[in-house]
Amino acid sequence: MRKTACTSVIVGKKASIDGSIMIARTEDYHGPVNPKTFVVHAPEKAENRSFFSENTKLTYELPNEALRYTATPSDDPNELGNYASASINEANVATSATESLYGNEKVLAYDPLIPGGVAEDAINDVVAPYIKSARDGVIYLGEMIKKYGSAEGNGILFADCEEAWYMEIPTGHHWVAVRIPDDCYAVAPNHVCIEEIKFDDPENYLYSEGIQDFVEKYQLNPNPDGFNFRKIFGTYRELDRVYNTPRQWFAHKILDPSTNYDPLSGDIPFLGKAKRLISHEDVAAVLSSHYNETVYDPIGQLGTEAEKKRFRSISLSRTSQGHVLQMRPELPERLRGIIWLSFGTSAFNPYIPYFSYIEDTPVQYKTVPQEVDLENAYWLAKIFGYYAEHHYAEFHRETEEYRYAMMAYGRRRVAEIIEGAKDKSDAELLRYLTEENQKTADYYIGETQKKLKSFMKRALADSKLSFLMDKNL
Repeated sequence: MRKTACTSVIVGKKASIDGSIMIARTEDYHGPVNPKTFVVHAPEKAENRSFFSENTKLTYELPNEALRYTATPSDDPNELGNYASASINEANVATSATESLYGNEKVLAYDPLIPGGVAEDAINDVVAPYIKSARDGVIYLGEMIKKYGSAEGNGILFADCEEAWYMEIPTGHHWVAVRIPDDCYAVAPNHVCIEEIKFDDPENYLYSEGIQDFVEKYQLNPNPDGFNFRKIFGTYRELDRVYNTPRQWFAHKILDPSTNYDPLSGDIPFLGKAKRLISHEDVAAVLSSHYNETVYDPIGQLGTEAEKKRFRSISLSRTSQGHVLQMRPELPERLRGIIWLSFGTSAFNPYIPYFSYIEDTPVQYKTVPQEVDLENAYWLAKIFGYYAEHHYAEFHRETEEYRYAMMAYGRRRVAEIIEGAKDKSDAELLRYLTEENQKTADYYIGETQKKLKSFMKRALADSKLSFLMDKNL
């Protein structure tokens, strides 16, 4: 069973520039090739519905009716499990599953993980089609954890058009979830992040049955005057200070430049209240970052080799995809869910917008051939990222200009599609958004191919087997 190493960002509706709610995450793996697709599942009705996990061998019992939902599953024939990762369903509920995290040895001693329990490979597919709100998602998954136990430590993001929730499951049966305040943003980088829990505030906090008794019974709370979930359940290890906390530091630095946290601190706040409003481009900038303009940038010019290798960055060559799931309550119901999607290394690949109320996804995203194919969205992004990185000094300015041009296109494209959607029935809108998504994909693929071909041709001159020759020879 594979755990992904990700970075998550959540933005409340009063913290965003346009009143939208956003949940966002990168999905990072261990190997260089991790094929991902973008698909949609039609609504279904079936008796005695179930879902079998090839990883944990757990059969989930599911409701008989499912909602239409998008997903970004794996398409690797050598991998067990779907890892559907991110979705928006037709009730305008977004799910991003999961942010891997780890409980400490004290809590795991008394509530160990359950090898045959709920795991990341299945969470999106067994939750997203069956929930009608973000809060509903927390409660629904919480009941699954109560019934089956959890196979791994995970953080799950939920959003609808009114609120966003973040849920952390560090042990076999215990979890908490917090409603992100409307005027705040949050950052989670692979460790337990949720802090003080208010058990007398059910509107903003949810938690597993018996969690207070569990902590009291085994004397796990280092500060009994409160209930700081991170202090009780989380880890404070050297690995955190290399792998996790620097990402949290830099994400805050981008979203709120006035912050002055220490990248080695294990107590960087989970929640932030920026002195400016946050756009989807700001969130994408976090997911695309690699300690830019600091000594810790692995591909920068400022640091020593030791400094460049000191911290794990947010954007990686091992990133399979990144997403910003944007819920826009000011729009008509069927237009509210927008998926900003980036395959491959998001330091070099832009976030492209796709509407979620669709009957099919663009053909370039539906499957991934086993061999490299530059007509395919995943392969194109992977190869583009390779050339952009390995010829960074030569192509960096052009790569950035390409990314900014595509982001401007994406923002303009969303406005065009919204304008064209006026006065359409639900059935007409379903077809219209499907067709418009395809047009968006065609443009993105075409522009990326042109830029990549330019890079490939010019890169041929970069060879050590070259010499200044006499033209007459």
